[in-house]
Amino acid sequence: MTKSILLVGVGGQGTILASKLLVTAFMQAGYDVKMSEIHGMAQRGGSVSSQVKYGDQVISPVIEIGGADIIVAFEKMEAARYLEFLRPDGQIIVNDYQINSMPILNGVADYPENVIPKLQEVVKTTVIKAYDIAEELGNLKVMNVVLLGALARILDIKRIDWPQIIRENIKPRFVEINLQAFERGNRLTD
Repeated sequence: MTKSILLVGVGGQGTILASKLLVTAFMQAGYDVKMSEIHGMAQRGGSVSSQVKYGDQVISPVIEIGGADIIVAFEKMEAARYLEFLRPDGQIIVNDYQINSMPILNGVADYPENVIPKLQEVVKTTVIKAYDIAEELGNLKVMNVVLLGALARILDIKRIDWPQIIRENIKPRFVEINLQAFERGNRLTD
């Protein structure tokens, strides 16, 4: 059976790095894995999405509308933007964090209100305050690994050595803080 995970965020949030760590983990666990990424205007704060499929045999990395088992949203408006890709029985892990897009900053559009409560009304939603955790740890760039830790707990695949994956794929000077970020996220879904 193939499972699909859609990771969505805004350029600069580390969505692609989290996806690559996830792919490495699935390969370590012995799964066939495929990944596809869309950067859009990522360098200008635009939407970024990464599609990861894993299972015994994966034919295509593309996740169709209604095909994602899990969506991991690094920013709450991105969760709403990609909601149609979630299976009816799927779930969302959403970072309770807001990044205002250029139209919002320019006053042309408003940030949608009550995004998380609206998500909670229609789908199983795990809310993570990854910004707060990253701020406590002293580096906002580890929000992605906090969310990855939460995802790892929900996936509950015992044969993945997450600390090893972090040590082997993160620059040495950032390994310790990323290990802490992963652990904090991993404990949040208890």
